[in-house]
Amino acid sequence: MAIYLRNTLIALLAITLIAGLWIWLTLTWSYSEGERAGYVQKFSHKGWLCKTWEGEIAMVTMPGAIPDKFEFSVRDDAVAVQINALAGKRVVLAYQQHKFIPSSCFGETEYFVTGARAVDEPPAALAPAVAPPLSPVAPAAPAAQTVPATLPK
Repeated sequence: MAIYLRNTLIALLAITLIAGLWIWLTLTWSYSEGERAGYVQKFSHKGWLCKTWEGEIAMVTMPGAIPDKFEFSVRDDAVAVQINALAGKRVVLAYQQHKFIPSSCFGETEYFVTGARAVDEPPAALAPAVAPPLSPVAPAAPAAQTVPATLPK
C-alpha cells in the first residue's frame, strides 16, 4: 500500500511539474512579434474566474473597404491603461503571439499586446487626395484685328 501511495504522489508531482513547465514555456516564449494599426473598437476586462483584458481593433486598409478585425489580449494592467487612454484615436499595438496556451485563463486569444502608441497621421490610403499645384499661365492675348482704313461707301 505504501508503494502504491508513493508512486501515485510521484506521478501527480511529475504531471504538475510538466504542466507548470508547459504553461511557463508557452507564456514566455513568443512564436512571433509585430505591430498592428487601427482603431480600438472594443476593450473590456472580462471573465468569471480569471479576469483578462480583451479587445479588438479595426484595421482599415482603404476607404470603403471592410476593415479587418484583430482580436487581442492584454496581460499587463499598465498597457490596458495606455489603451484606454488612447480610445477614439488611431493606435499602433505592439504584440507577441503565444501558441498552444493551455487555458483561456491567461487570455482568450494568442495575441498579447505589450505596448500601445497613438498615430497622428492618417494612413496613406485614407489621406485626402491633394491635386498638384497649378502652374501660373498667363492668359492668351486677344488676336489682333485689322480695321480697314476707310469705310466703303
